[in-house]
Amino acid sequence: MLNKELEQTLVLIKPDALKNSLTGYVLSILSEFHTGLRFAGTKIVNVHRMLAEEHYAEHRGKAFYLSLLDYIMGLIHYPDEPWKQRVIALVYQGPDAVKKIREIAGPTNPLAAREQKPGCIRALGTLVPIKDAAGKMLAERMDNLIHASASDEEAEREIKLWFKPNDIPPSMHAYPTEVCDVHYSYKDNRLYKDHIPGGICFLSPGDVAWKSDLETLRLLQQDLQADNTLETVVAKYVINVRQENYCGY
Repeated sequence: MLNKELEQTLVLIKPDALKNSLTGYVLSILSEFHTGLRFAGTKIVNVHRMLAEEHYAEHRGKAFYLSLLDYIMGLIHYPDEPWKQRVIALVYQGPDAVKKIREIAGPTNPLAAREQKPGCIRALGTLVPIKDAAGKMLAERMDNLIHASASDEEAEREIKLWFKPNDIPPSMHAYPTEVCDVHYSYKDNRLYKDHIPGGICFLSPGDVAWKSDLETLRLLQQDLQADNTLETVVAKYVINVRQENYCGY
């Protein structure tokens, strides 16, 4: 059983919160004083499409899916200012981390948040109608300021998606790691064991990786079924990589 002091959850401060200068407010509400939790990792992320697609994989095919990708990538709130298209990703750690953050964040739907838990973070969010070219209502997108993991299982998946082991101090690692002993490269949705021109070498010998990532890569290399996709593994390693240096996403 995981040491309760090592329980972790992922929080994303989304572009609408940044646009409305709510970063300080969110961090204050989620501070150790209020939650008893502490930071294990934090980073500024320019969200590329592969990362957005993997984060919202459960919503693929839904009417609001593409709008959701544009939202988390900052394309809606900063369409002409790419230097502002980012989110703040945080790992909070401590007993009951998932439960505590979810309670402070409030219900996912901003309208429900205002009705059920006035004063919570998401009560400041809004619903945005999504319409087709003819103006017909298709769905609604919830611009709810922050993302918070819904369960311990989801927290593990999301933390491993947004953070590499070296983004978190070793003493705060909640999940097993392993030192990579080979080269892994990625190009055009394919995995290679050597550098490939035009691709990206995302793991090299000596790099520390999540053990589950390396297990996935070994299985995929043998054309065997794995719990995760290649894109799920690669997405975190191309965070903040300049796109002109890598055209694979």
